[in-house]
Amino acid sequence: MVTMTDSAASVTEFLAQLGHQRQASVHTIDAYGRDLRKLLQLANTLPLTQLQNQQISRFIMQLHGGGLAPRSIARTLSSWRAYYRWLAQHGAISINPCDGVRTPKQPQLLPRALTPNQTQALLDAPADELPELRDKAMFELFYSSGLRLSELVSLDIDSNIDLREGEVRVTGKRSKTRVVPVGSKALDAIKSWLARRAEMADQDERAVFVGPRGRRITPRAIELRLARWAKLNGLGLHVTPHMLRHSFASHVLQSSGDLRAVQEMLGHANISTTQIYTHLDFQHLAKVYDSAHPRAKRK
Repeated sequence: MVTMTDSAASVTEFLAQLGHQRQASVHTIDAYGRDLRKLLQLANTLPLTQLQNQQISRFIMQLHGGGLAPRSIARTLSSWRAYYRWLAQHGAISINPCDGVRTPKQPQLLPRALTPNQTQALLDAPADELPELRDKAMFELFYSSGLRLSELVSLDIDSNIDLREGEVRVTGKRSKTRVVPVGSKALDAIKSWLARRAEMADQDERAVFVGPRGRRITPRAIELRLARWAKLNGLGLHVTPHMLRHSFASHVLQSSGDLRAVQEMLGHANISTTQIYTHLDFQHLAKVYDSAHPRAKRK
């Protein structure tokens, strides 16, 4: 049972037990320590064991008012909860004052998408050498079909791509399989790569896309190749595979307005996940409105 009355001493003991009993990392212990020192500062001379729910809520509001980001506040409150759970387990308190306390709502971060012109500039770049032929096929497929990075990496030569029907079969999250159409430009790029794939791939390798050693290409290698491709072609920003997936979803939704179709092609289990792209679409419309409507223009 924790009998000490000194708040700082109890925090020190809690952090020590995190290290010894729970084998927490040094980074984790340091983070807990910073959060709990913040609590000590806010409590001032009041013992931590005497804090009530209303005081914890007020402290959270103070942190928010001081400019601390909602994500950081959520982590801080999590540290406080863990500390008070430890006190309760040792009989120092009967009620955790952090229970029921809510953190400020975190802003919804919208996916970053390329504009259609940026996408065209990226994908229309010529590819002559073998690695570039592979890269162009990968990047066209990302944008054409909205694949996840892991889905593209896992494609096999004999079971996933139907060039005649223009389709790709992928297995996404929760082992859910879906069939997605592949556009004509992506099909042409894939055919160009497959015509020379044997020059790079090991004889027994089943992966559609391979690295310089002839085996299945790694996710990190694709990320690096795409960033390099964007830089070489003067795009002026860091492009990721996820951005191409976002661009696919945003551009299809802008053109069709069919949220259900986009949901199916992306492989989202819940349409609420897909609805974030309606915000992207609205952003696009808002920019058009601001630049075109006579009463929206600023003098």
